Amino acid sequence: MTEPTLYELSSQGRPGFRFPQPDVPLTPLPEGFLRKDLNFPEVAEVDVIRHFTRLSRLNYSIDQGIYPLGSCTMKYNPRINEAAARLPGFAHLHPLQPVETVQGALELMYELQSWLAEIAGFAAVSLQPAAGAHGELTGILIMRAYHQSRGDSARTRVLIPDSAHGTNPATSAMSGFQVVNVPTDAAGNIDLAVLRTLCDATTAGIMITNPNTLGLFDQNLLDAIALVHQAGGLVYGDGANLNALLGVARPGDLGIDVMHFNLHKTFSTPHGGGGPGSGPVGVAKHLVDFLPGPIVEIVEEGDEDMPPLFGLVQPKKSIGRVKTFFGHFGMFVRAYTYISMHGPEGLRAVAENAVLNANYLLARLRSAYKVPYDRTCMHEFVLEGRWEDAPEVIALDISKRLMDYGVHPPTNYFPLIVHDALMIEPTETESLQSLDAFADVLLKVADEAHQSPQLLKDAPHNTPIRRVDEVKAARDLVLCCWVPEAESN
Repeated sequence: MTEPTLYELSSQGRPGFRFPQPDVPLTPLPEGFLRKDLNFPEVAEVDVIRHFTRLSRLNYSIDQGIYPLGSCTMKYNPRINEAAARLPGFAHLHPLQPVETVQGALELMYELQSWLAEIAGFAAVSLQPAAGAHGELTGILIMRAYHQSRGDSARTRVLIPDSAHGTNPATSAMSGFQVVNVPTDAAGNIDLAVLRTLCDATTAGIMITNPNTLGLFDQNLLDAIALVHQAGGLVYGDGANLNALLGVARPGDLGIDVMHFNLHKTFSTPHGGGGPGSGPVGVAKHLVDFLPGPIVEIVEEGDEDMPPLFGLVQPKKSIGRVKTFFGHFGMFVRAYTYISMHGPEGLRAVAENAVLNANYLLARLRSAYKVPYDRTCMHEFVLEGRWEDAPEVIALDISKRLMDYGVHPPTNYFPLIVHDALMIEPTETESLQSLDAFADVLLKVADEAHQSPQLLKDAPHNTPIRRVDEVKAARDLVLCCWVPEAESN
């Protein structure tokens, strides 16, 4: 049964609102901009509430069950984060207020910058970038500015392993660099033999995702970093998978020069639904002056009687502003709360449990699915969603069938170096019972693929909308699903 639209629920003379009498003088509106008629539905408040409540129940969310999207780290968002972000002193601020009136907010930003730098081993952090991909772009622009400041204009290429995140090539190309692919070796690491041939005076740097998109800690990481540095290039670390390293390893200590953080992945600010994200960037000492600004610093030291004064400072060789105002402040409050709540030991436990959960799931599924790079994984792992003895079934069929069991599918067809990839990340917030329930469904679907493959080909069977033509849906968008009956005829 298709959910009726608000237009179909509409009944003339039944509005769900009432405008108050204006308390200011009325002003004539420009005639040329007024429409004679607005085709809005007339629906009572109770019907509107029920309509959207029904729709909300059709949407899957982390509050309903496991959200195993590999590489996305869809962990549960603690409600204490939301409570902190809604405190009036934070929620009612305006970015154009004088800095003297927002010292608490600036202090929070200053401490968050410092904490992120400490967690990842960097000299400084800018909170400006609005999302992970935006943080990537910021990091590559910092690298470009660094080389330009040294007159090193010959560095025009960025090396990108094929196990890196899919946004990395686009980021480099948008920044004016030539993208050079680095293959993965048989063990799932950067192929050092190939990398060695690619490092030369034209190398601006390399973008490394570690753990990589296979869910593996790159065993060649230190050697790869050394090769790039020896060639005069810089190393960009994609921080999207930082959840596996918290309190265990610091990218800056490993030789990473610049890295973005995904606050909406690692530090539990809201993820999915279109935003808002947050992608702060951390840098090593030699790149501090190139950070986007302004950033928060102590401009006057305090004493026993007076707290320090925080202000907004522009780094000396800054690439400039990359976001209006100072970034997504509400996300800073949520991440600050999350880090405060966990502390150093708690953050390490996040990584340890994320890795433990992933390896537990992998152990349960290994017998039923092919594991292309079968090593101890980190926070996620990749299976092949196909079998030689069930050749008609592909990864998409498996994912569609999972929906019949009320389970959100994992990431499909990424990374591209694995055929019919199923990329699974349980995160640390899933219990043993949740992991077992998810594994049981995947094992049952694997059995169905061999016994009743058509069952998977026709799935989903009991969702509000059956399988759609996804290529057509992407190319032939229908942004309004309701057409008045008179027009449809």
